[in-house]
Amino acid sequence: MRVLVIGSGGREHALVWALKQTSQRLLELFCAPGNAGIAEIAECVPIRATDVMALADFAQQQRLDLTMVGPEAALAEGIVD
Repeated sequence: MRVLVIGSGGREHALVWALKQTSQRLLELFCAPGNAGIAEIAECVPIRATDVMALADFAQQQRLDLTMVGPEAALAEGIVD
């Protein structure tokens, strides 16, 4: 399963960590943009959390199965649309 977590803070680090620890499936984890702590668990992608078009393109190119949004700013920019 290919999963993208959007954000770069503690909330997103906790999401990535929890996914890695609890998944019974083999996961390929990405985080945009991520941070140094997240980089130890997932592949960080240099895309801003509010760059909706670039994130959508990345999701299509990588054929992601699931995207989880952490920051409210990304939601306000319309990421779920």
